[in-house]
Amino acid sequence: MPKSKTRKKAVYTPPQTSQQVKLSPRWLAPLMVTCWIIGILWIAVYYIAPTMPGIAYLHNWNLLIGFVFIIFGVVLSTRWR
Repeated sequence: MPKSKTRKKAVYTPPQTSQQVKLSPRWLAPLMVTCWIIGILWIAVYYIAPTMPGIAYLHNWNLLIGFVFIIFGVVLSTRWR
């Protein structure tokens, strides 16, 4: 019976990488929440008082403006760690 060959290569060990914890900037969370609140309030004010000066001029564009603020808040939330 032939003898089994011994392994000549060393066992692979992955390189050591430093595990640094990434922190989000301090301004990110307040800006994110502020964008959500502004977006929700913008849409709510449009529905509650559609004849208010400034709001009445934009008509249905107010919905787009409100949703842009909300979406910007969601995009910022993806950067939060």
